Amino acid sequence: MKKIVIAIDGYSACGKSTTAKRVASILGYTYIDSGAMYRAVTLYFLRNHVSQTNKVEINKALDNIEITFQVNQKTEQTETYLNGLNVENEIREMAISNQVSQVSSIKEVRDAMVAQQRKLGKKKGVVMDGRDIGTVVFADAELKIFMNADIYVRSSRRQAEFLAKDQLVDLEDIIENLKQRDLMDTTREESPLIQAEDAIVVDTTFMTLDEQVEEVVNLALSKIIGHNEEEMVS
Repeated sequence: MKKIVIAIDGYSACGKSTTAKRVASILGYTYIDSGAMYRAVTLYFLRNHVSQTNKVEINKALDNIEITFQVNQKTEQTETYLNGLNVENEIREMAISNQVSQVSSIKEVRDAMVAQQRKLGKKKGVVMDGRDIGTVVFADAELKIFMNADIYVRSSRRQAEFLAKDQLVDLEDIIENLKQRDLMDTTREESPLIQAEDAIVVDTTFMTLDEQVEEVVNLALSKIIGHNEEEMVS
């Protein structure tokens, strides 16, 4: 059965990554966390004091950055590696959340990451989530999802994620962070967050995670079956 590309875009804390991971697992597809890639770059920039306005420093840093993904055999979760080191926990910290939208808006950074993402998805059979997957990275993806949710619901979910990692973050701080990220993501010059014309909107405000996953899996199976029927006819 011919495989497709599933692009999931949307705002922070809508459940994109968790849904994408489970959908990929159910379909036997590869999951690619584009947001984690930008978080890893942000971590590298902060650790190495890379100026976000110095193109020479930015390009030099990008030449020294290698981002890979590995599945943790114990948890069966995909984890992010920066230059061979597991940075999954570090890239989820609030300090990275506060800077990632700024770093990801840099043209050189986006160009480098988009090139890597397209390479990873070249053989199809992938589920990738982010901000510009259906509009820029895989504009020809067979299935495009755009996820959204009420900001207070999103903030509560994000706070729960922090608590699960023993990080206590004030809800108001999270709300403010998400508002700032939404503004930056939707107004940046390079690949802003917008809904692709052919994307299917999934509002997760009143949906459980299982319902989100089921919705996307059903949409994917419909596309996969239709895609294969078209191939047979042609």
